[in-house]
Amino acid sequence: MDTMINKTCMLLVAAVLVTMMAVVPRGEAAIGCGTVVSYMKPCLPYVTGSGPLGDCCSGVKGLNSAAKTTPDRQSVCSCLKSLAAGVNLGKAAALPGQCGVNIPYKISPSTDCSKVK
Repeated sequence: MDTMINKTCMLLVAAVLVTMMAVVPRGEAAIGCGTVVSYMKPCLPYVTGSGPLGDCCSGVKGLNSAAKTTPDRQSVCSCLKSLAAGVNLGKAAALPGQCGVNIPYKISPSTDCSKVK
């Protein structure tokens, strides 16, 4: 049953990524959703409740370091927002603090990423 749920979550993430890649205009941000997923993949077990925090913080810190410009941060925000479906929102929102990273927005479906600086 857990394997089926994990496969369903991964398929959902893949579908969201394909949609985001088709919708996000090219050239506006250096960081795409594929990059965000690569950094955040170690966090998936934790935010879905199927595993420990593990190596998640290295991905969170790496992504934070990579998002140097406002368009980068807005793009990362949009990707995280779209990926929030199917995860524990409390755990997702708490990740930056748990990893000692300060980001200028809350990881939430209600975040207005256009206001991220």
